[in-house]
Amino acid sequence: MVNIPLNEIAEKINGKIIQGLPSLSFTRFNIDSRLTEPGEMFIALVANRNGHDFVPEAIKRGALGAVVSQKVSIPDTAFGLIEVKDTLVALQELSRNVVSEHEVKVIAITGSIGKTSTKEFTSSLLSPKFSVLKSEGNFNNQLGLPLSLLRLNEHHQVVVLEMAMNAPGEISELTRIASPDIAVITNINPVHLEFFKSLDDIALAKKEILIGAKENGIAILNGDDALVKKIAEDWKGEKLFFGLSPECDIHAHSIQKMGFKGMSFELKYGQEQEKTHFPFFYESHLYNLLAASGVAFALAVPFEDVLEQIKKLKPFTRRGTLFHLKKDIILIDDSYNSNPAALESVLEGLASLPSKRKVAVLGDMLELGENEVYYHVQAGRQVARFGWDILVTVGSLSQHMIEGALSSGMKKEQTLAFEDSKQAAEEIWSLLEEGDLVLVKGSRKIETEKIVEKIRSEGL
Repeated sequence: MVNIPLNEIAEKINGKIIQGLPSLSFTRFNIDSRLTEPGEMFIALVANRNGHDFVPEAIKRGALGAVVSQKVSIPDTAFGLIEVKDTLVALQELSRNVVSEHEVKVIAITGSIGKTSTKEFTSSLLSPKFSVLKSEGNFNNQLGLPLSLLRLNEHHQVVVLEMAMNAPGEISELTRIASPDIAVITNINPVHLEFFKSLDDIALAKKEILIGAKENGIAILNGDDALVKKIAEDWKGEKLFFGLSPECDIHAHSIQKMGFKGMSFELKYGQEQEKTHFPFFYESHLYNLLAASGVAFALAVPFEDVLEQIKKLKPFTRRGTLFHLKKDIILIDDSYNSNPAALESVLEGLASLPSKRKVAVLGDMLELGENEVYYHVQAGRQVARFGWDILVTVGSLSQHMIEGALSSGMKKEQTLAFEDSKQAAEEIWSLLEEGDLVLVKGSRKIETEKIVEKIRSEGL
C-alpha cells in the first residue's frame, strides 16, 4: 500500500491541514463509512448522500483522518483533517499523483461488454512475470478507479484497470488520472444507448482511451469489430489485433465445443501456436481471453506461461457460473448484467449443451434508449432461433421477448412472464423438470440473482 504523511496528502490535493500532526501517515483510503477500517483516511464525498454526515461514523470505526470540503467539528485534535474545495477532485488528484510516482505499467480496458472478464484474464496471464494490481470488482468509474490506484505499493509492476462510461468525456477523465501504457478495446455494441444517439457516438466515446494513452502506448484492439477498427484508423501508436480472423496478431481457430467442459482451440500468439483448453462456454469469453493474450504478448510474457495460466482460469461469480443441482438440473448463473450483444452470445453459446430442456429466464435489458422494445423483440427471436424450449421473462420490457419468440415459431405454452424477480423466484422451481438446463440473466436493477438464489436453495 502507499504510505503518505498528512502534509504530503495535503500538498498533492491542494488542501489545507486543519488539524492533526503533519507526519501522521496513511496507507488506506475509503469513501464509505460503513466499510471503514482502523487507520484509514475517510474522504467525505458529496453525492446523493453527503459524506460529511458520516465522518463521526468513520471515526467510530477507526478512521484517523478525513478529507472534507465542508466544516466539521472533530474534538480529537490528533485526528487528521484536510480541507479542500472539492473532495471528488481531491480523491482523483491524490490517485493521479500516486500512480505518476510509481514505475508501473498501466493497462486500461474499455468496451461495451467483457471489461471485467478481460481484466481478470489479463491479471491471470500476467501474474507469472509481473506483480499485478487489478481493480476490484467493477471499480471502473470516477470513484472506483482512483480507489483502486490508491492500493498501489512499491512492489507492483503492472496495474490492470477497467474504464467505463455513461457519457462522452468520462473515459478522458479516467485517462487523465491514469494514462494507459496499453489500451484495450474489447468491442462496441448497443449498450448505454439511453445516453447516446448512435453506436458511432458510443465508438467515439470509447476512442477516448486511445486519445488519452501515452505517446509510446500500445493499443490492443478487436480485429473482428468494424467500429473498433474504424476509430483506431488514425491512431499513430502501435496496434495489435485480436479475434477469430486469421489476419489478427492474436487469434483462435479450430474451435471445438466440449459440452460442459468448455472448448478447445488453436491459439496463435504472434508467430507461435498451440492447442489449448478453455473452461468457458461463450464465444464472447473467448474474445476476452484473446484480448488478455494480446496484452500478455505486448509485455513479452512467454507463450508457455500464457498456456499454463489459461488452464487455471475459472468462471466468475454471476458471469456464467455453473451449478449442478438435484434432479440433474444444471443452472447457469449469468445474473450480473445483460445487454443485447452479451445475451445473444450466451443464448448461442449454451444452445449446443446437452439437456432435456433448455429454459431461458431473462430479465429486462436496461439503458437501451428509444430502441429498447426492438432489442427485446430481437432477443425473443434469438431464443427461438437457437432452439430454447422455454422462455421465462422478468419485468415489463422483457415481455416483448415473448412477442419475438412467438413470431419466430415458439408456442404460447412455451412462454411465461413475471412482473419482477421476487415473483419469479417464488414460482420458478415448480416449473423446472428433471434434466433441465436453466439460464438466468438480466440487467442489474432487475435483481435476477434472487431467482438464482431460490433455484439453488431448492436444488441443493
